[in-house]
Amino acid sequence: MKPVIALVGRPNVGKSTLFNRVTKSRDAIVADFAGLTRDRHYGDGKHAGREYIAIDTGGFEPEKPSGVVALMARQTQQAVAEADVVVFVVDGRAGVSGQDHDIARFLRTSGKRVLLAVNKVEGMIESPRLAEFHELGIGEPHPISSAHGQGIRSLLDAALQDFPEDQDEPVSDEAAPVRLAVAGRPNAGKSTLINTWLGEERLVAYDQPGTTRDAISVPFERAGQKFELIDTAGLRRKGKVFEAIEKFSVVKTLQAIADANVVVLLIDATQGVSDQDAHIAGYILEAGRAVVVAINKWDAIDSYQREMLERSIEQRLAFLRFAPVLHISALKRQGLGPLWKAISDAHASATRKLPTPVLTRLVLEAVSHQAPKRAGQFRPKLRYAHQGGMNPPIVVIHGNALEHVSDSYKRYLEARVREHFKLVGTPLRIQLKSSHNPFDESRS
Repeated sequence: MKPVIALVGRPNVGKSTLFNRVTKSRDAIVADFAGLTRDRHYGDGKHAGREYIAIDTGGFEPEKPSGVVALMARQTQQAVAEADVVVFVVDGRAGVSGQDHDIARFLRTSGKRVLLAVNKVEGMIESPRLAEFHELGIGEPHPISSAHGQGIRSLLDAALQDFPEDQDEPVSDEAAPVRLAVAGRPNAGKSTLINTWLGEERLVAYDQPGTTRDAISVPFERAGQKFELIDTAGLRRKGKVFEAIEKFSVVKTLQAIADANVVVLLIDATQGVSDQDAHIAGYILEAGRAVVVAINKWDAIDSYQREMLERSIEQRLAFLRFAPVLHISALKRQGLGPLWKAISDAHASATRKLPTPVLTRLVLEAVSHQAPKRAGQFRPKLRYAHQGGMNPPIVVIHGNALEHVSDSYKRYLEARVREHFKLVGTPLRIQLKSSHNPFDESRS
């Protein structure tokens, strides 16, 4: 799983600037999730071949007894509990404050590995003023400037030193189990669905140890296919019964999605499609995971509500048009057969082999039917295509002047490939690579 780095500190020390800096290697997935304080954000980052999740928290004032500040403090404490590494950010120009001592005292008792980042020290890297931060008892200060990017690389090196570089796992290995995650809001019925599956299959499920975040994977088999269920609700074993902790954890959901081959996005029919559902769906698409949308509690709404819900799905989840939408009732065990078929079809599509001759023929036929628009004196020329990866499928197209191919034409090519290979439930990525002209002096 991706390691989690939480940024904590008192207000106005530059945590958000640091957050933007450490998630800059890719578009940060920063979103306000309903039910969480607005100052708690989550984003992806990558450094030296290692991916991670960063958490930006609000100003931390652990000694405040009540009010909004106390709520923000509880959110920060939750972020620390979920984190593998905590970066304690302080203001190098303002010096050590009493509030910094309060936060340091809390972090020393948290049991987490803590790094001290002294921010806003541009021009002061060698200043003796940095020595005063040793009194916090956190360890060696890391002088940084979030605004100017100074010291960020060494800070991330220290934060990620205990985590190995990400290895690309072979998703096409037929012997490997299908990693299936169930994601959604609290009370959408995730735990009911999971327990229904386990009960139907009469399986002995177990907690898989080895992670401090209590992520639970449940192995089971259905119709000869092995699955590994990755739960986002935080299942734990109590005797022989799994009991759900209905407390939404953004980190667990993001990690489960990143680790999965297929994600079931569970939506509560009685609540409709929320911002939180849309944010989770956006992350699934960004991660390139196969997805099936399951509308739970379908039996609990009338025909008018069903019509409005379907319209809402078309509008708010328009970017998941490739995903099948199924109506189920986890409690009454309705619609679970079609759901399993959709999961299998989505996984098969995500890991399908796309032969190079077929892809090349499809691209050339698409061009003959509708050529890309001319860009100035040149028209992009598409020559051949091959598969560049799986889960999600990646189609790499080679040619000349392909930087001028429009997004709408890429969607046209995607539709042609989807239709031919009958790809359902999986994103499909088109990558264009232009050949270098050795006689083009302007590019040398």
